[in-house]
This record gives sequence, structure tokens and C-alpha cells, in this order.
Amino acid sequence: MIFTVAIDGPAAAGKGTIARALAARFGFAHLDSGLLYRAVGAKGGDPVMAAKALTGRDLQRDDLRTLDAGQAASVVAAIPAVRAALVDFQRRFARAEGGAVIDGRDIGTVICPEAEVKLYVTASAPVRAHRRWLEVGGDEARVLAEVQARDARDMGRADAPLRVADGAVVLDTSVMTVDEAVAQAIAAVEAALGGA
Repeated sequence: MIFTVAIDGPAAAGKGTIARALAARFGFAHLDSGLLYRAVGAKGGDPVMAAKALTGRDLQRDDLRTLDAGQAASVVAAIPAVRAALVDFQRRFARAEGGAVIDGRDIGTVICPEAEVKLYVTASAPVRAHRRWLEVGGDEARVLAEVQARDARDMGRADAPLRVADGAVVLDTSVMTVDEAVAQAIAAVEAALGGA
């Protein structure tokens, strides 16, 4: 069975948590596309060459979940040649036999516009910044400023800006519990599977 769940949304909205829960519930493979960009940014040097030479081992780095790696990811993701180098990998993953869940910024709009389920997971910037601050610590005001700067870059870039895909189910997790958000996502997937 080929079945793709595309999950988009801004940083710290809950995309990864929902994606992992869906993959576990339905037995689908999971790819956090942000890790690809974080790995390219963390490698340093020429980002296009880094993207072309990316391996699975690069995705195992311990520093990929840091604020610095997130900022570097947002910068390199705005480079069209980096995006192009990573698109084919993501598309092959998404349409592989057995089902796939991919989360990122342009999965439902660019990578897999034909996805059977498209979700857009969002939350207010202060809520997302607080969540990120709980993960990484530091100065919460600085974390909020970085979340807002990243939103501006991700939504304002010329190539594949972050936006709600046509037909996407929008989940605003600002006031939802994790269980509530996951339950709504599961319902969307079950409805699509039932109609398949």
C-alpha cells in the first residue's frame, strides 16, 4: 500500500510528536524532513555540496536538535539548490510501499501534493516558543525572538514558503493536549483509509 501523510507547520507546533504517533499507530515509516536540513546546516561548508553528499549517518548527529542547528536549517532551507538536492529523497520515501508520514514545511505543498492526508499543525508563536524553551532552556525572550525570526524566514522565502496546503486539515495545538491533537490526526488518517 502506498499512503502518504504530509504534515506541515511552523517550529515547535507539535508536528514531530503527531508524526511519530501516527507512524506508530498505523505502522508507517516516518521522516522528519527538518533533520535533513539540520544535518546540512550542521555539516557546514558549501551547503549545496553538503546536501548532495548527505547520508543516513549524518542524520544521527547528536547536535541536530539544538537551537543553533534549527537556525542553520532555516537558512540553508532557503537555498533553492539545497532544496532541489533533497526533494527526490523525500519523494521516494513518501511514496514507498508500506505507508509514510513526513513532517516539515513544504511536504503537502511541494514534496507530496498528492498525499492522501495533509495536516497543517500550528500554534501561536508564544506557545511554541515556550515549548521550545522547555526543551532547550536559555532566555525565553530570546527563544521567542528566534521562533518569530524563523517563522518570517520560513513563510517569506521565495522557494516553497511555509503555507497551508490545499485540502489540509488545520490543527491548532495552542490549547490542545498532545492526546487531543494526536486523536484528531488519527481521525483524519482513518477517514482517508476508510475511503481508500
